[in-house]
Amino acid sequence: MKLELDYFYIGQAYGGKQTWFSDEWMRRGGCAAVTACDCSIYFSLFRKKNLYPYNVNQVMREDYIRFSKNMKPYLRPRMSGIDRLDLYIDGFGKYLTDKGEEKLKMTAWEGERCIADTQIAVKRQIDEGFPIPCLVLKHMNPVFQDYVWHWFLLTGYEKLEDTFMVKVVTYGSWCWLRLDELWNTGYERKGGLVLFYE
Repeated sequence: MKLELDYFYIGQAYGGKQTWFSDEWMRRGGCAAVTACDCSIYFSLFRKKNLYPYNVNQVMREDYIRFSKNMKPYLRPRMSGIDRLDLYIDGFGKYLTDKGEEKLKMTAWEGERCIADTQIAVKRQIDEGFPIPCLVLKHMNPVFQDYVWHWFLLTGYEKLEDTFMVKVVTYGSWCWLRLDELWNTGYERKGGLVLFYE
């Protein structure tokens, strides 16, 4: 069983990249804003929301950079990063409210939740057509060093006989990772998922 959400390109990039930003703080710590920008574009393209102020049918890098400046006050980089799910939900929630979007809501799925329930939650979200912002804080497995203290999106899943894979979107690209390995960070303090609903 496999399902991938439709997505968008910006030139050759699969979604946005924080390395494009002219603001140094956004280049270093703008990953949460990138996921919010990408979700806004996704919802505008595929769920007919009015969350992206530029041409959603041809997303240009210059427009995306301008859009990131609009998003910065809502999900601004800070010394400790946006290191809690509630900070993300509050910030992006204010953006949605300011855009007059009243139906789209978010809830936190804490990283302490068991992997079996998390697989069910991920499958349900993707089945319902929602991308999933994901936060990883520390991780003991060096394979995941690019995802440490980082926000990214989950936009697909593949359920195999004994493995549950997720499609991870970040840095203008995507890859498939095992959800159980990504989820089990080995640290007491964890990140988690942001789940959308209407």
